[in-house]
Amino acid sequence: MSKLKGLLLTEGLHGMISQVEGLAKALDLDYFHEKIELNTPWNLIPPSLTPTKKFVFKNKINKDYDVIISCGRKSVIPSIFLKKNSNKKIINIHIQNPKVSLQNFDIVIIPDHDNTQGPNVLISKGAIHYLTLDEINKAKNYLENKIENKKDVITLILGGPTKYYNYNNENIIQIFSKINKQISEKNLQLIVIPSNRTPEKIIQFAKEYFNKNRLIVDTVDKQAYLSSLALAKYIIVTCDSSSMISEAALTGKPVYVAMIPAARSDKRFEKFRNLLESMNIIRKLDNELDTWSYEKLDETNRIAKQIKEKLFWCHF
Repeated sequence: MSKLKGLLLTEGLHGMISQVEGLAKALDLDYFHEKIELNTPWNLIPPSLTPTKKFVFKNKINKDYDVIISCGRKSVIPSIFLKKNSNKKIINIHIQNPKVSLQNFDIVIIPDHDNTQGPNVLISKGAIHYLTLDEINKAKNYLENKIENKKDVITLILGGPTKYYNYNNENIIQIFSKINKQISEKNLQLIVIPSNRTPEKIIQFAKEYFNKNRLIVDTVDKQAYLSSLALAKYIIVTCDSSSMISEAALTGKPVYVAMIPAARSDKRFEKFRNLLESMNIIRKLDNELDTWSYEKLDETNRIAKQIKEKLFWCHF
């Protein structure tokens, strides 16, 4: 039996691509990705106030598909329009709260901390993503010859500034100083991994601050990211990225969250962290490092299994 064909709709942001591609892989789709571009003024207007019309978006999609997986505000109306106007049965799945009637979608995947329920809603305990344990393990050798193999590795995964969290010098120094203390006390090897949102000045600052026992990766490099997860004994992720915390939790290794004081109310993020803390997956980075075990968080495959059961996957 040939694979079902998937159309992935996002705004092109890494976190969204990770979610739609991760789910597409878990559902074993033959997929292609479309970066949605909305016409003015619809790019500025909430989906709830936007008509379900073709003139809303610029994209012309000529390839065949059976399943639409969308993520993000801009993809909401295109997903609904393409399903309604197809000449065959299309399943559409949206990741995150679309802020329109949930009945516009066959399945909506919403994080636990969003407090949204419905007959077609699947609740994820962490972000779904495109990483797999097999990929992580295969990438282990990528950085292995660049570090001191006799030392335990502590990996720091950096996000970037958001409207909730400020990456000013004071906040970053607090994180770096806690890590430096552990490097000295436990004779650890540090690997620093940036993301798309990490400012260049923070990467440079890390190079200056950690002057020994460290490997600073200064470009966005997926293989380096995977390798750092495989090599790490301890993983530290900055609090601004729920997706990277969820990705780290796939490893089953100790995951510490480096906190930054919130610049505005971050209750949704706090609820997410509290959930993972209650599951014994994460702890806040403080002045001690410990090891512990927990059930690996693999929401992508768990959700994919529920979708297949809910939609009688092979029979639509």
